[in-house]
Amino acid sequence: MATDSRPQPETQLDTTVRSHNYYRNAVEKHWDPHEIDLEADLEGAAELPEPAFEGLKQSLALFGAGEESVTEDLAPLAVVLDDIGDQMFLTTQLYEESKHTDFFDRYWREVVHAEEKRRGQELSSPTDEKWFNEPYDELFERNERAMDRLLEDDSPENRAKAHCHYHLTIEGILAQTGYYGLTLAYGENEPDLPDLPGLVEGLKLIRSDEGRHVGFGMAQLKSLVIDGDVEADLLRETVGELVPLVQESLTSDDGASSEGGPGPSPSDLSEYAYHKHEQRMQQITTASEKIPEVEELTELDA
Repeated sequence: MATDSRPQPETQLDTTVRSHNYYRNAVEKHWDPHEIDLEADLEGAAELPEPAFEGLKQSLALFGAGEESVTEDLAPLAVVLDDIGDQMFLTTQLYEESKHTDFFDRYWREVVHAEEKRRGQELSSPTDEKWFNEPYDELFERNERAMDRLLEDDSPENRAKAHCHYHLTIEGILAQTGYYGLTLAYGENEPDLPDLPGLVEGLKLIRSDEGRHVGFGMAQLKSLVIDGDVEADLLRETVGELVPLVQESLTSDDGASSEGGPGPSPSDLSEYAYHKHEQRMQQITTASEKIPEVEELTELDA
């Protein structure tokens, strides 16, 4: 009897096993934001020119607020998911988003405030409205609405939109690209900026967590597409509407990311984000493509 050698779509069992693997990976890769050594960052921050210091503060404020926002907004997804593997994984994601918020809060208190005191400056707050613009606020307000909509109408289309807002755009494009850029700027490969090893270590751990989160969202979306519950165009349209908000959210005078300045340029980061997003969409929407295994998702590709 002949066998069908064509690539087969993932089954519900495959998805359940994958979610359990994500859960186990999260447990095994546990880390504590208060165990990261920030002593060298205090010395590095003292070497930052004032424009770069302000740019660093804005980046930290943006990502810290983002982690706090998604920690609050993820709950509706945890409510509607009915697979035990999915539920187990979501508990780890909620916990990890809280840890990310904790890391940025600690860094602001112990490094930013210490350097502001040394410079004789008034202590700043990461929640000050000056760090954020309207596109940034709109991006997270849309994410909140997409998540809340699940509690009113848990349809395949609304689930797909929620994953597109949260996992593909905010985590997959905004956060992953921003963390990638900061890691390059304040790591050992950027001679024009001081090293901030505590920040880089924290960002690498956060990026590893986010890779797992993005992979979970990709697996959920792939099941919806392959099972015929939603059209692939819905994913492209949803993300396409959000990308301009991401680009405008990160527009600033950050000396660490300006064209011609130290650190990766905005065009380099845009190219990186585009390549990663197209790769993910191909894996989601093509039956013969596989979502990377969790170990691959949490490996850094800087």
